[in-house]
Amino acid sequence: MMVEQAEGGSFAIVLDDVFDFKRVEDFRGCYEKIPLDKCKGVSIDFTHTRYMDSSALGMLLNVKKHFQSASVPVKITSVNDQIRKILTISRFDQRFVIE
Repeated sequence: MMVEQAEGGSFAIVLDDVFDFKRVEDFRGCYEKIPLDKCKGVSIDFTHTRYMDSSALGMLLNVKKHFQSASVPVKITSVNDQIRKILTISRFDQRFVIE
């Protein structure tokens, strides 16, 4: 898991192949490194992720709450069909832009 900075003040948190309870501290460490005052947007990149558990849903809510205080939009990108289904069933498509 790592943070990448793009041009224009956007950041991406690139997830590993598994996004589960064991990744809580790593994930929090990634988004807390992003400077709120310089951030224009955050994407959670699921390109490499093949599995997520229910704790990952909570982590996504926490990251959204973290950036919401600074009015920084958070989106979810590059999800596979299985993860998209989980996010849709959990109504995360109403809380996040999912690309």
